[in-house]
Amino acid sequence: MEIKQFCARYSMDRVGTNSLKWDALDKRYGDKNLIPMWVADMEFRAPEVVVNAMKKRIEHGIFGYSYVPDSYYNSFINWERNQHNYEVDKKWIRFSTGVVVSLYWFVNAFTKFGDSVIILTPVYYPFHDAVKDTGRRLITSELINVNGVYTIDFEDFERNIMENDVKLFIQCSPHNPVGRVWTEKELDKILSICKRYNVLVVSDEIHQDIIIGENVQIPAAIVSGAKYADNIITVTAPSKTFNLAGLLNCNIIISNEKVMARYDAYSKTINKTEVNIMGLTAAEAAYNYGEEWLKSLLGVIKHNYNHVKERLGDKAPKIVVTPLEGTYLIWVDLRGYIEPNETKTFIQEKCRLAVDYGEWFGENCKGFIRLNMATNPKYVEKAVDNIIKNINCL
Repeated sequence: MEIKQFCARYSMDRVGTNSLKWDALDKRYGDKNLIPMWVADMEFRAPEVVVNAMKKRIEHGIFGYSYVPDSYYNSFINWERNQHNYEVDKKWIRFSTGVVVSLYWFVNAFTKFGDSVIILTPVYYPFHDAVKDTGRRLITSELINVNGVYTIDFEDFERNIMENDVKLFIQCSPHNPVGRVWTEKELDKILSICKRYNVLVVSDEIHQDIIIGENVQIPAAIVSGAKYADNIITVTAPSKTFNLAGLLNCNIIISNEKVMARYDAYSKTINKTEVNIMGLTAAEAAYNYGEEWLKSLLGVIKHNYNHVKERLGDKAPKIVVTPLEGTYLIWVDLRGYIEPNETKTFIQEKCRLAVDYGEWFGENCKGFIRLNMATNPKYVEKAVDNIIKNINCL
């Protein structure tokens, strides 16, 4: 589907719908009149097949306790096989209400108070919170940034593991916010380090389907012939792919029986709720029939990213836009024009934008912003115009 056609068919006004992204701007940013380019959800309706499946369920009129049907397992297993060459066994699958809550569970289940947990920064800020809020030691290994292209500092990563007796690594793949889709060589190297030091890996692959660049998304569990699978917990969800975050449905994959037993034992102490039938209904329909919608969405994201890259490159060439390989979130370095401490004033008061700020992702990232490309191009165009106009006024 062409970009204009997709936007005409699926783009929606979200004001007045209790949207966190739009209706909570005054609470989050102190200004309800900003253009929201922040939290990672979309202005696009879910595929019609998803909406129709939910309508059918609603028309039944009973919303009692439910269980996960085989049809859901099959839809998810087929999606992973067809999209990512990942053969998932039904008995490996568990559920939660979201990736973030799962991270808290994993930290609590597999580490003790005071244990060290490592992350690659800059990274999605709930990774930091899941470690600090649970009384663990947060260990960070800074990604190497060369003109906006990020790579892993393997020596620093290994040294941090050794010096801090790290027990758990929370990986982001694709990486949010720097947009990297890790190559198999990179994944093999970092997973081999974790295996060597008996560091359990939690791989957040929620953005696995949002691939824009040339690198192929490789699930951590199948890297190098699945030789690290026993040391990996994978967590993913349809929420980013199909804009279903509010339906609270997340898939956890654990192939190691001992790791699964430990997770299940912990889960019994904190997770006594039943599954969300509407979340399962929506996800199953999306996995079965949502591929064409996704292809059109990727076209919009790529169009928006290219617009930002080209316009800023032409009119404000000292702004560095990190190459977008995966996710629909772009990482922008404003320091060529703006003093880091002035970023918020510039972005909110002058450009009238609500964004995620760099320091939320890593202490060395003040002066960066993260922008959401999964939106109608008109918002992206306005955001870029506002940045250019105000850069030129400096």
